[in-house]
Amino acid sequence: MPTVIVTQSNGQVVSVRLVSSDSTETTVEPVAVELAATSSEVEATTEVKTAPNPIAAEPKELAWAAGSFVVLFVILRYFLFPKLKKGMDARYADIRNDIDGAGSVKAAAQSDVAEYEKALVAVRAEAATRIDAARQTVDAERTAALTEVNARIAVARADAEEKTAAARAAAQGQVAAAVAQVATKAAELASGRTPDASVVQAAVASAMESAGSR
Repeated sequence: MPTVIVTQSNGQVVSVRLVSSDSTETTVEPVAVELAATSSEVEATTEVKTAPNPIAAEPKELAWAAGSFVVLFVILRYFLFPKLKKGMDARYADIRNDIDGAGSVKAAAQSDVAEYEKALVAVRAEAATRIDAARQTVDAERTAALTEVNARIAVARADAEEKTAAARAAAQGQVAAAVAQVATKAAELASGRTPDASVVQAAVASAMESAGSR
Protein backbone atom coordinates (compact mmCIF):
# COMPACT_ATOMS: atom_id res chain seq x y z
CA MET A 1 0.00 0.00 0.00
CA PRO A 2 1.53 3.36 -0.94
CA THR A 3 2.08 5.98 1.71
CA VAL A 4 1.50 9.68 1.13
CA ILE A 5 3.99 12.06 2.73
CA VAL A 6 2.82 15.66 2.69
CA THR A 7 5.19 18.50 3.49
CA GLN A 8 3.58 21.71 4.69
CA SER A 9 4.96 25.22 5.16
CA ASN A 10 2.88 28.12 6.58
CA GLY A 11 -0.34 26.21 6.06
CA GLN A 12 0.39 25.48 2.39
CA VAL A 13 1.35 22.20 0.77
CA VAL A 14 4.96 22.33 -0.38
CA SER A 15 5.42 18.79 -1.69
CA VAL A 16 3.65 15.47 -1.80
CA ARG A 17 5.54 12.13 -1.99
CA LEU A 18 4.16 8.69 -2.58
CA VAL A 19 6.19 5.87 -1.05
CA SER A 20 5.18 2.32 -1.94
CA SER A 21 6.07 -0.85 -0.05
CA ASP A 22 8.83 -1.79 -2.55
CA SER A 23 10.86 1.35 -1.54
CA THR A 24 9.96 3.26 -4.73
CA GLU A 25 9.31 6.93 -4.16
CA THR A 26 7.29 9.27 -6.42
CA THR A 27 7.30 13.03 -5.99
CA VAL A 28 4.15 14.92 -6.96
CA GLU A 29 4.21 18.61 -7.87
CA PRO A 30 3.06 20.76 -4.97
CA VAL A 31 -0.48 22.06 -5.15
CA ALA A 32 -1.18 25.56 -3.88
CA VAL A 33 -4.27 25.01 -1.79
CA GLU A 34 -5.42 26.53 1.39
CA LEU A 35 -5.56 24.10 4.28
CA ALA A 36 -8.27 24.46 6.79
CA ALA A 37 -7.51 25.56 10.25
CA THR A 38 -8.63 22.24 11.60
CA SER A 39 -7.18 18.89 10.66
CA SER A 40 -10.60 17.34 10.09
CA GLU A 41 -10.96 19.01 6.67
CA VAL A 42 -7.85 17.26 5.35
CA GLU A 43 -8.78 13.81 4.08
CA ALA A 44 -5.25 12.66 3.43
CA THR A 45 -3.27 10.10 5.36
CA THR A 46 0.13 11.41 6.49
CA GLU A 47 2.98 9.47 7.99
CA VAL A 48 6.19 10.82 9.45
CA LYS A 49 9.20 8.76 8.39
CA THR A 50 11.69 7.99 11.19
CA ALA A 51 15.34 8.81 10.45
CA PRO A 52 17.78 5.83 10.38
CA ASN A 53 19.87 5.08 13.52
CA PRO A 54 23.50 6.14 12.85
CA ILE A 55 24.84 3.63 15.41
CA ALA A 56 23.08 0.52 14.16
CA ALA A 57 25.16 -1.32 11.55
CA GLU A 58 23.66 -2.80 8.45
CA PRO A 59 24.21 -6.46 7.57
CA LYS A 60 26.40 -5.63 4.59
CA GLU A 61 28.62 -3.46 6.80
CA LEU A 62 28.95 -6.33 9.26
CA ALA A 63 29.80 -8.64 6.36
CA TRP A 64 32.45 -6.23 5.07
CA ALA A 65 33.96 -5.86 8.57
CA ALA A 66 34.05 -9.62 9.08
CA GLY A 67 35.59 -10.16 5.66
CA SER A 68 38.21 -7.46 6.29
CA PHE A 69 39.05 -9.00 9.65
CA VAL A 70 39.43 -12.46 8.10
CA VAL A 71 41.63 -11.09 5.30
CA LEU A 72 43.76 -9.15 7.81
CA PHE A 73 44.05 -12.23 10.01
CA VAL A 74 45.10 -14.39 7.06
CA ILE A 75 47.69 -11.79 5.96
CA LEU A 76 49.06 -11.48 9.49
CA ARG A 77 49.04 -15.21 10.17
CA TYR A 78 50.50 -16.51 6.93
CA PHE A 79 52.55 -13.58 5.59
CA LEU A 80 53.51 -10.93 8.14
CA PHE A 81 53.88 -13.06 11.28
CA PRO A 82 56.21 -15.65 9.63
CA LYS A 83 58.42 -12.82 8.35
CA LEU A 84 58.41 -11.17 11.77
CA LYS A 85 59.19 -14.48 13.47
CA LYS A 86 61.93 -15.19 10.94
CA GLY A 87 63.48 -11.77 11.59
CA MET A 88 63.26 -12.28 15.35
CA ASP A 89 64.83 -15.74 15.04
CA ALA A 90 67.62 -14.32 12.89
CA ARG A 91 68.18 -11.53 15.39
CA TYR A 92 68.23 -14.04 18.26
CA ALA A 93 70.65 -16.23 16.32
CA ASP A 94 72.93 -13.23 15.70
CA ILE A 95 72.84 -12.26 19.38
CA ARG A 96 73.47 -15.87 20.39
CA ASN A 97 76.39 -16.10 17.96
CA ASP A 98 77.79 -12.85 19.35
CA ILE A 99 77.49 -14.21 22.90
CA ASP A 100 79.11 -17.51 21.88
CA GLY A 101 81.84 -15.59 20.04
CA ALA A 102 82.46 -13.44 23.10
CA GLY A 103 82.65 -16.58 25.24
CA SER A 104 85.12 -18.13 22.79
CA VAL A 105 87.23 -14.95 22.76
CA LYS A 106 87.16 -14.86 26.58
CA ALA A 107 88.17 -18.53 26.79
CA ALA A 108 90.97 -17.94 24.27
CA ALA A 109 92.15 -14.91 26.25
CA GLN A 110 92.12 -16.90 29.48
CA SER A 111 94.06 -19.69 27.74
CA ASP A 112 96.60 -17.15 26.44
CA VAL A 113 96.96 -15.68 29.92
CA ALA A 114 97.48 -19.15 31.40
CA GLU A 115 100.08 -19.97 28.76
CA TYR A 116 101.79 -16.61 29.36
CA GLU A 117 101.90 -17.22 33.11
CA LYS A 118 103.21 -20.73 32.51
CA ALA A 119 105.89 -19.41 30.15
CA LEU A 120 106.73 -16.67 32.67
CA VAL A 121 107.17 -19.26 35.42
CA ALA A 122 109.39 -21.33 33.13
CA VAL A 123 111.47 -18.25 32.22
CA ARG A 124 111.84 -17.31 35.88
CA ALA A 125 112.89 -20.86 36.75
CA GLU A 126 115.39 -20.90 33.88
CA ALA A 127 116.71 -17.47 34.92
CA ALA A 128 117.10 -18.67 38.51
CA THR A 129 118.91 -21.79 37.29
CA ARG A 130 121.23 -19.73 35.13
CA ILE A 131 121.87 -17.31 37.97
CA ASP A 132 122.71 -20.19 40.31
CA ALA A 133 124.96 -21.74 37.68
CA ALA A 134 126.68 -18.39 37.10
CA ARG A 135 127.06 -17.88 40.85
CA GLN A 136 128.55 -21.35 41.23
CA THR A 137 130.86 -20.70 38.29
CA VAL A 138 131.96 -17.38 39.78
CA ASP A 139 132.48 -19.00 43.18
CA ALA A 140 134.50 -21.80 41.60
CA GLU A 141 136.57 -19.35 39.58
CA ARG A 142 137.10 -17.18 42.65
CA THR A 143 138.07 -20.21 44.72
CA ALA A 144 140.44 -21.36 41.99
CA ALA A 145 141.90 -17.87 41.69
CA LEU A 146 142.29 -17.61 45.48
CA THR A 147 143.91 -21.06 45.57
CA GLU A 148 146.27 -20.10 42.79
CA VAL A 149 147.10 -16.79 44.48
CA ASN A 150 147.60 -18.52 47.82
CA ALA A 151 149.85 -21.08 46.13
CA ARG A 152 151.85 -18.31 44.52
CA ILE A 153 152.03 -16.48 47.83
CA ALA A 154 153.16 -19.68 49.57
CA VAL A 155 155.79 -20.31 46.92
CA ALA A 156 156.96 -16.70 47.14
CA ARG A 157 156.96 -16.86 50.93
CA ALA A 158 158.91 -20.13 50.91
CA ASP A 159 161.35 -18.65 48.43
CA ALA A 160 161.64 -15.51 50.53
CA GLU A 161 162.08 -17.54 53.71
CA GLU A 162 164.66 -19.66 51.97
CA LYS A 163 166.46 -16.58 50.72
CA THR A 164 166.14 -14.98 54.13
CA ALA A 165 167.51 -18.11 55.80
CA ALA A 166 170.38 -18.23 53.32
CA ALA A 167 171.08 -14.54 53.84
CA ARG A 168 170.83 -15.00 57.59
CA ALA A 169 173.16 -18.00 57.46
CA ALA A 170 175.57 -16.06 55.29
CA ALA A 171 175.35 -13.10 57.63
CA GLN A 172 175.83 -15.34 60.63
CA GLY A 173 178.85 -16.95 58.94
CA GLN A 174 180.30 -13.55 58.22
CA VAL A 175 179.59 -12.40 61.77
CA ALA A 176 181.05 -15.61 63.19
CA ALA A 177 184.16 -15.21 61.02
CA ALA A 178 184.54 -11.59 62.11
CA VAL A 179 183.98 -12.49 65.75
CA ALA A 180 186.43 -15.38 65.47
CA GLN A 181 188.98 -13.08 63.91
CA VAL A 182 188.49 -10.51 66.62
CA ALA A 183 188.64 -13.20 69.34
CA THR A 184 191.82 -14.67 67.82
CA LYS A 185 193.38 -11.21 67.68
CA ALA A 186 192.36 -10.53 71.28
CA ALA A 187 193.74 -13.89 72.43
CA GLU A 188 197.03 -13.20 70.65
CA LEU A 189 197.29 -9.85 72.34
CA ALA A 190 196.37 -11.34 75.71
CA SER A 191 198.51 -14.49 75.68
CA GLY A 192 201.14 -13.61 73.15
CA ARG A 193 200.40 -16.67 71.09
CA THR A 194 197.91 -17.61 68.37
CA PRO A 195 195.03 -19.75 69.66
CA ASP A 196 193.66 -22.75 67.82
CA ALA A 197 191.21 -21.66 65.12
CA SER A 198 188.83 -24.57 65.73
CA VAL A 199 188.61 -23.75 69.40
CA VAL A 200 187.93 -20.11 68.64
CA GLN A 201 185.16 -20.95 66.09
CA ALA A 202 183.54 -23.40 68.54
CA ALA A 203 183.50 -20.79 71.25
CA VAL A 204 182.06 -18.14 68.90
CA ALA A 205 179.38 -20.53 67.61
CA SER A 206 178.42 -21.48 71.19
CA ALA A 207 178.16 -17.82 72.15
CA MET A 208 176.03 -16.94 69.11
CA GLU A 209 173.68 -19.86 69.72
CA SER A 210 173.19 -18.89 73.32
CA ALA A 211 172.54 -15.29 72.24
CA GLY A 212 170.02 -16.39 69.56
CA SER A 213 168.11 -18.56 72.05
CA ARG A 214 167.57 -15.55 74.25
